[in-house]
Amino acid sequence: MTGKRKRYSADFKAKVALEALRGELTTAQLASKYGIHQTMVGEWKKQAMEGLVAVFSDRSAAQECGFWRKPSRRSELMASSVLN
Repeated sequence: MTGKRKRYSADFKAKVALEALRGELTTAQLASKYGIHQTMVGEWKKQAMEGLVAVFSDRSAAQECGFWRKPSRRSELMASSVLN
């Protein structure tokens, strides 16, 4: 076999994984829809679930990557003025 291995972007993988997590289509249907192998759909779904667990379980790691941001003083003041 002489051919290059196909590489998929992170955006594409996330799109497929989110659809797989929604569960509206079967793995086979998603694979057919996007022209990929069923195994890839399952792997990307598994990686997405593991990533979500990591985001919610390890808050310090999420802060490092910028997912969780400490609110600024300005946003705190704005929130308090809205509540009052």
